[in-house]
Amino acid sequence: MDDFARVPKIDVHVHLNSANPALIEQAVADGFRLITVNVDYPDFPPIANQLEIAQKDHAAYPRTLAYIATFSLSGWNEPRWADQVIDELGDSFAKGAVGVKVWKNIGMDFRGKDGQLVMIDDAKFSPIFEFIRSENKVLMGHQGEPHNCWLPIAAMTVNNDKEYFREHPQYHMYLHPELPSYEVQMAVRDRMLDAHPKMKFMGAHMASLEWSLEKLGVFLDRYPNAVVDVAARMGQVQFQSNQDLDGVRRFFIKYQDRLLYGTDLTQEANADALQVKRESHEKWITDWQYLNTAAVQRVPELDTPVRGLALPREVAQKIYSRNAERWFGASW
Repeated sequence: MDDFARVPKIDVHVHLNSANPALIEQAVADGFRLITVNVDYPDFPPIANQLEIAQKDHAAYPRTLAYIATFSLSGWNEPRWADQVIDELGDSFAKGAVGVKVWKNIGMDFRGKDGQLVMIDDAKFSPIFEFIRSENKVLMGHQGEPHNCWLPIAAMTVNNDKEYFREHPQYHMYLHPELPSYEVQMAVRDRMLDAHPKMKFMGAHMASLEWSLEKLGVFLDRYPNAVVDVAARMGQVQFQSNQDLDGVRRFFIKYQDRLLYGTDLTQEANADALQVKRESHEKWITDWQYLNTAAVQRVPELDTPVRGLALPREVAQKIYSRNAERWFGASW
């Protein structure tokens, strides 16, 4: 635990939706750099507002904060939609964006004029993805949802999934059998990657393969130009380590170059600054203890205690900073 204060760390997946610098200040205090992620998410401020906050914070804290841009599907049916998106992303890259986020509304919510769901392997995205590749930026993809999404709430393995899908039934696919299955969502995502093998890809939330580290390993072996973050899926990892601690530890060591630390911490516009600082510090400390020590602790995602992985220092340093530095270049 003493290493926490002295080891450089990066949280590659946060959402700064507030002009208040509370999360940034706590990151500096705890030795973190941050990547704030813009998302086309109806519960968040409009994309333009998210981008404005990200760019202002990046300008004010260039050594601490980088950002990932996104784009709107508005105008999808217009002939120049992709060209306009590329122009917007080019401007974001010129102002410091290190990547682009695509969200689960692609494949689960947004429909074209024909009434059909737009999927991430649609050819209309290809020029955008090729532009991202040509600029050596990262496509951050949140396709599908955790496997629990297709289960009844009582059968879900972690408390945060139970809470989220109870509060967001529109995304609880168990209630929507008319929508694409989990297997279809993963297959479509993989077809997109097959079509763009040279593009750098970061699978958000363990690429929605959080429920099976074995399957995640198959994914990483198949796509050498992909990495994943662990944001909001640490509970899924801990659920599996309670069943096979050595197996989970071996996975983290085997794929030490492909895993990036992230949390999905979100600072809303009107959030209490002290609460933001307290909760972010607690989350960072809790995850550090799990990954770096063999201590037993209780975590909110599970109803049973979990023992830590006690990863080797060199593995933890890759997961916490070196992989992100390599993947996102000279972002800071």
